[in-house]
Amino acid sequence: MAPKRLRIGTRASQLALWQANWTKSELEARYPGIQVELVKIKTMGDKILDVPLAQVGGKGLFVKEIEEAMLRGEIDLAVHSMKDVPTEFPEGLGLVVTTKREDPRDAFISDKVRFSELRQGARIGTSALRRQAQLLKARPDLEMVIIRGNVETRIRKLKEDNLDAVILAAAGLNRLGFTDVVTELLDTDFSIPAIGQGALGLECRLDDNATIEALAFLNHADTAAAVAAERALLKRCEGGCQVPIAAHGTVSGDTLTLVGFIASVDGKQAVRDSISGSTADAVKLGTELADRLLAAGGKAILEDVYQREIAH
Repeated sequence: MAPKRLRIGTRASQLALWQANWTKSELEARYPGIQVELVKIKTMGDKILDVPLAQVGGKGLFVKEIEEAMLRGEIDLAVHSMKDVPTEFPEGLGLVVTTKREDPRDAFISDKVRFSELRQGARIGTSALRRQAQLLKARPDLEMVIIRGNVETRIRKLKEDNLDAVILAAAGLNRLGFTDVVTELLDTDFSIPAIGQGALGLECRLDDNATIEALAFLNHADTAAAVAAERALLKRCEGGCQVPIAAHGTVSGDTLTLVGFIASVDGKQAVRDSISGSTADAVKLGTELADRLLAAGGKAILEDVYQREIAH
């Protein structure tokens, strides 16, 4: 029996509201008569727009206030972009649904110039150290410019900040109807996506059985397995802040293949590896791949990244 009323906590950004409204419409279609209300919550990540995330506490900045509202009983669930969700949850809360993944690729937006055609020393706008490291690995001459703000703001910065290109997640552009601005989609083999990129995560109180049962139909098993492996890798690497770690899982039948990557911010040092196994062993596979990457040089790379963060 579904609850008569559900309150979804959401950030007020255009993309967050799209995600919350999508969840709302799915619930209303599944349970006629249910009342679903959106509760807008401003997070610290929405307030600090002039500093790279890595310097102010990383991705947890987008979920902390929402989780606090859930623990106080002011909302019943939260809809997150999976790539914004930390690997640790406050006691009493947890991830109960991973939705079917949208396009996980990075989208390259420029004035009709493809990545391979960029001029020497081209200026690229991105919000992610992961993207920065991978692009610099391919093209050390590029100048990386950290950009923050919502999807529309970042697209505008292409012209406003005199950039040669900006890179955003394709999933957000697709959801908001901005596909026409994309010059090309970067292959996941070239630009390995962020952990969880393209999937949504639904979080609620773990003792709220009625809500958990009501949301269960939105879970996508293959995506959940892939994202669980990616998050296990991130957790083992202790990548709580925004660090140059990437992982992408794909599922074929019962087989999960996971590719992982750790790099220095400038892309000069990097380790990459992959692993395959049963979807039932998703967490184990992610942890094992992380151990292999750390042993192959990833540990020293990350220690150096963290030392530089502290120095800043």
